[in-house]
Amino acid sequence: MARQGKRGLSAEERHLWEKVAKSTTPLDPPARNLSLPEIEGPKPAPTVPRERISAFRIGEKARHKPHPPQPSTDLSTRLAQAPVRMDHGAYRKLVRGKLKPDARIDLHGMTIAQAHPALIRFVFSAYDRGDRLVLVITGKGKERDSDTPIPIKVGILRHQVPSWLHAPPLGALVLDIREAHQRHGGGGAYYVYLKRPR
Repeated sequence: MARQGKRGLSAEERHLWEKVAKSTTPLDPPARNLSLPEIEGPKPAPTVPRERISAFRIGEKARHKPHPPQPSTDLSTRLAQAPVRMDHGAYRKLVRGKLKPDARIDLHGMTIAQAHPALIRFVFSAYDRGDRLVLVITGKGKERDSDTPIPIKVGILRHQVPSWLHAPPLGALVLDIREAHQRHGGGGAYYVYLKRPR
């Protein structure tokens, strides 16, 4: 289909247009002398000489140096060196394995998604019963062959449980956390000493 050129107005359309144009009044009176005022262009910004910034490290003037993301000491050492918050007589019996836990939970073999809610339920129910010493069994973890460049911690639950016990909502109920005595699981379990119920 061939494209048609621009069509002009017919006589009837021209007559109608002239009729409409005569009946309208312009919004503004016709301009006589249209001379635009001279507009000055933007002034160039003054050039400021740049100062050389001396080399620096972020946080170098801070009062406290930030902690390294991963503690250099292992988990057992950190728990053993943590300040004792429980009764010292009970603590001496605890480290010798003389205190019997009021309740125990075995998280060994669970995934993180299963273990976290199970631990929360267990600690809250033990606190409601008035238990003071509970045993949380995590297992020591297995050495696995890994070809990845990032090192994987042995015993994910073993490393994760203490941070869960210190963080909300369990942190408000827990008084102290210690690695268990050999008769109760050693490095694969934790004694969790709970606060007195109010």
